Amino acid sequence: MVKRIDVKDVDIYYGKFHAVQSVTVSVPPRSVTAFIGPSGCGKSTVLRTLNRMHEVIPGARVEGEVLLDGENIYAPSVDPVSVRRTIGMVFQRPNPFPTMSIRDNVVAGLRLAGTRDRKRLDEIAERALRSANLWAEVKDRLTKPGGGLSGGQQQRLCIARAIAVQPDVLLMDEPCSALDPISTLAIEDLIGELKKDYTIVIVTHNMQQAARVSDQTAFFNLPGVGQPGRLIEYNDTEKIFSNPDEKATEDYISGRFG
Repeated sequence: MVKRIDVKDVDIYYGKFHAVQSVTVSVPPRSVTAFIGPSGCGKSTVLRTLNRMHEVIPGARVEGEVLLDGENIYAPSVDPVSVRRTIGMVFQRPNPFPTMSIRDNVVAGLRLAGTRDRKRLDEIAERALRSANLWAEVKDRLTKPGGGLSGGQQQRLCIARAIAVQPDVLLMDEPCSALDPISTLAIEDLIGELKKDYTIVIVTHNMQQAARVSDQTAFFNLPGVGQPGRLIEYNDTEKIFSNPDEKATEDYISGRFG
């Protein structure tokens, strides 16, 4: 079941460092939401709090609530591993297991969760690769190492790996920043198809990409040196790029700063 995310009054800390202040945003299901803003403003930090991935850094903590269909993922009874299974993540640089076969890369998460049925794993691998628009390119070399694929293919392999465990939400942290223009277009087309089945949140530095792929856009900014990043404006992407409410948003999108 595709789910919505509600972030309510979230502050993020790393030890005593206040990284992001007072973020409130709602991400509707079956849509793409883009986080944009200058480097260091906290957009990737906020993204990682949506599936508790930031907790791998010692001293990280969150105040406020992140709700997945009304359930607080930071409640004491909630297992972070189950959260990351429900809310998958694709990172900036493709990170397949280089010596593992293409097929085994896709089903790695399922194997880790205890699935051993070979026929079922094969079926899921094919379905995930088809969903990632990669099946036609790799179906005759599924036993070859994932590290032998091109950069764009590796990123689609990582997307296939993320969706193989059937998450409800997909987080993407600058998924195209290491790719060439043709591979970038392939990933953008894929994002447009995947939103029929997933809630997607993407961090991007590419303004044109945000305008092309997203339904909503959140603009983050850093008010000053040593101050925490803040959410400045959140609205439909068309409004953010054509008629933003905040001057800082307009200045950033027009290239006057950032």
